[in-house]
Amino acid sequence: MVAGYLDILRARHAVRLLVGTLVGRLPNATAAIAIVLFVRAEGGSYSLAGALAAVYGVANAVGQPVLGRLVDLHGQPRVQLPAAVLSALAMAVFAFAGTGTAAPAYLSVGVAGLFTPPLEGGLRALWPSVLPKEDQVHTAYAMDAVAQEVMFTVGPLLVTVCVSLWSPMAALLVLNGVGVLGALSVVVSPPSRAWRSAPREAHWLGALRSGGLLALLGAFLFIGMALGSITVASVPYADEHGGDAVYGWLMAALGLGALVGGAVYGARQWAGEPARRLRLLVALLAVCYLPLMLMPGAVAMVLLTVLAGVFLAPCIACAFVLVDLHAPRGTVTEAFSWLVTTFTVGASVGTGLAGPVVEHGGALWGFAVPGAAGFVSLLVLACTGRVLAAPAREAVVAASSENDPNRAVEPRFSSGHQA
Repeated sequence: MVAGYLDILRARHAVRLLVGTLVGRLPNATAAIAIVLFVRAEGGSYSLAGALAAVYGVANAVGQPVLGRLVDLHGQPRVQLPAAVLSALAMAVFAFAGTGTAAPAYLSVGVAGLFTPPLEGGLRALWPSVLPKEDQVHTAYAMDAVAQEVMFTVGPLLVTVCVSLWSPMAALLVLNGVGVLGALSVVVSPPSRAWRSAPREAHWLGALRSGGLLALLGAFLFIGMALGSITVASVPYADEHGGDAVYGWLMAALGLGALVGGAVYGARQWAGEPARRLRLLVALLAVCYLPLMLMPGAVAMVLLTVLAGVFLAPCIACAFVLVDLHAPRGTVTEAFSWLVTTFTVGASVGTGLAGPVVEHGGALWGFAVPGAAGFVSLLVLACTGRVLAAPAREAVVAASSENDPNRAVEPRFSSGHQA
C-alpha cells in the first residue's frame, strides 16, 4: 500500500500539486461547519445556519462546472487564482457584516461559493501530464480521494481550534486566507502553467452530453445529501454531549473513516466492472449510516461516525474511474467539476433539509436522513446500471472524430488526454 503511494509522490511536482490543492480547498471543505458555528455565535437559528450553508453550497455547485469549463478553455492560472481571491473577499465581507441583516449575508455567502476555484477537478486533469506511467493514474486517483479525507479530518479540527483560540469570525478569515495561498501554489507550478485541454467539440452541454455521467451524477446527489445532513444533525447531538469540541470530533471522525477506507481501497487495482462495484460500495455506505440513529455516548458515537465514513472515499475513487470512462474528449476537467458540483448540491440540500428536521424531530430524525439518502442513491445506480456499464462510445450522443469519449478500461485510463 505504502509503496504504491510513494511511487506517485516521488514524481516531480506531485507533492506540491497535491498539497496545494488540499490547502486551496480547505475553505470549501470547512465552509458548512464554519458557517454553522458562526451563525450560532451570532445568535442565529439552526434553520438560518442550514440555509446559509445551503446557499454557499448551491452557489458553489453553479460555479464549479462554469469555472471548470473556463479552465478547459483558458488554462488554470487565468481562472483559479482570481476566483480564489474573489471567494475569500466575499467570505470576509460575510464575517465582518454578520447575520444581522439577511440580504447581505446571503449575498456574500453566495458569491463566496460561486467563485470557489475548481482545484479538485484541476488536479485530476493534471495527473496524466505529471505521472510517467499510465497505470499510475489509477493509484493517483485513489490517493487523491484519500488525501481529500485527510483534509476533511483535519479541517473540522482546525475550525474548532480557531474558534477556541479566537472566534468563529477568525476561523472564516484565517481558513479562506490560507486557501488563497494554496491556490497560488498550484497555479504558479510548471504543470499548471503548461497544461492545455485536449480539443473539444463546441457544445453548450459540454460534459453533460454523456448519459453515463448523468447517471453517476444522479447517484452522487443523494450521497452528498447524506453527508450534508450529518453536518447539521450532529450539532444538537453535540450540544447535549459536550458542545463544540464533540462536534469537531464527530466531523473529524467521519473524515477519518473515509481516510482509512480509501487507503485500503487504493492499495490494489480492482477487477470487474466499476459500475457494479460502485453499487456494492454505495450499499455498504448506506448500511453504515443507520447505526448513527442509536445516538450513544460521545465516545461510542465518534466510533460509529468513523464507521459511517469508511466507504465514502472508495465510492468517490470508484466514481473517478467512471467519470474518466464516460467524459467526452476535452471535457474531463468540467466532468470532474460536475461531480463536485452534484456532490455539493446534495450536501447543500442535505444541510437545508436537516435543519427543519432537527428542529421538529430532534437529532434522531436528523440522523435518519443520511441512511435514507444512501438507499435512494443505491436505487438510482440500480436503475441506471445499463447506462453506466455501457461502453464509453455509447455514452455520448452524436460522437464524432472531434468528440470521442475516453475509451479507457479499468484499471487503466484514457491515454494522452490532458484534460
